Amino acid sequence: MKSKASSRLFLILKWVILLVVLAAIYLPLIMIIAYSFSTAKSVGGDFGDFTFVLYEKLFQNKTLLTAAKNTVIIGLVSALLSTILGTTAAIGIHYMRRKTKAAVDAASQITIVNTEIVTAMGFFLLMIFVRDTVRIPVNFSIWWLIITHTVITMPYVVLTVSPRLKQLNPNLLEASMDLGAGPMRSLVTVMLPQLAGAMISGFALAFTLSLDDFVVTNINSFGANVETISTYVYSGIRKKMPSDIRALSTIIFLVVLIVLIVYNVIKNKKAKNEARKNLLK
Repeated sequence: MKSKASSRLFLILKWVILLVVLAAIYLPLIMIIAYSFSTAKSVGGDFGDFTFVLYEKLFQNKTLLTAAKNTVIIGLVSALLSTILGTTAAIGIHYMRRKTKAAVDAASQITIVNTEIVTAMGFFLLMIFVRDTVRIPVNFSIWWLIITHTVITMPYVVLTVSPRLKQLNPNLLEASMDLGAGPMRSLVTVMLPQLAGAMISGFALAFTLSLDDFVVTNINSFGANVETISTYVYSGIRKKMPSDIRALSTIIFLVVLIVLIVYNVIKNKKAKNEARKNLLK
C-alpha cells in the first residue's frame, strides 16, 4: 500500500513540475498573443476590446518594419554563410588527425563558451583597429553585422553537422572515388545529400540565434544606424514599450511554429518512406 501511495505521489509530483515548467515557458507567449488582439495599454492589465488595431499600427510603423527587414536580411545571409562555412569546417575537422582534430574542434567552440559581451567588444575593437590603425577604409554597416553574426553562429552549425558526419558510412565516399568521381564531386553528390538534414537544422538554429541576438548587434551597430528588432525593442522599453511589438512577436512566433511543423511533417514522412523501402528490401 505504501509503495502504491508513494508511486502515485511521485507521479502527481512529476505532473505538477511538468505543468509548472510548461506554464513558465508558454504563459508569457500566450499572454503576448492574446494581448496582441487587445486595446490594453500593457500586457497583464485590463484586456479591453478585441481588435486588430495593433496589426494595423505594425504595418504603418516604418521604423519597426525597417528593423524587421534588417533583422531578416542579417539573419538569412549570416545563417546561409554560417551553414556553408560551418559544414565545410565540420567536414575538415572530421578528417583531421586525432590530436589536431581535438585542438581545432575546441578552438571552433570558443565563441560558444566565451561570454557574449566579450565577443561583442572583440568585434568592436577589431573594427576600430582595422579602420583607425591599419587605415583600411571600412566602417560599421549591415555587412559588418552580417560578419559578426556569421562568426557567432557558425560554431553551432559545426556542432549540428559533426554528429551526423560520425554516422555516415565512409565506404560510400571511398566507393564514389574508386568509381572515378573526384573529391569535390564525391563531396557534392555523396556526402552533402546525407548531411542535408543536419545542414537544415544548423541553418534554422543559426537564423534563430541571429534573430535573438542583442548584445553583439547593439555594440557593433555603432554609428551604422542599422536597427534590428532587438535594438528597437530595447530603445522602446527605455521610453515606453511599443504596443505594436506584441503583434510583431505574434507573427514571428506563428511563422516559426508553422516552419517547425512543416519541417517535422516532411522529416517524418521521409523517415517512414525510408523505413518502407528498407522493409521491401
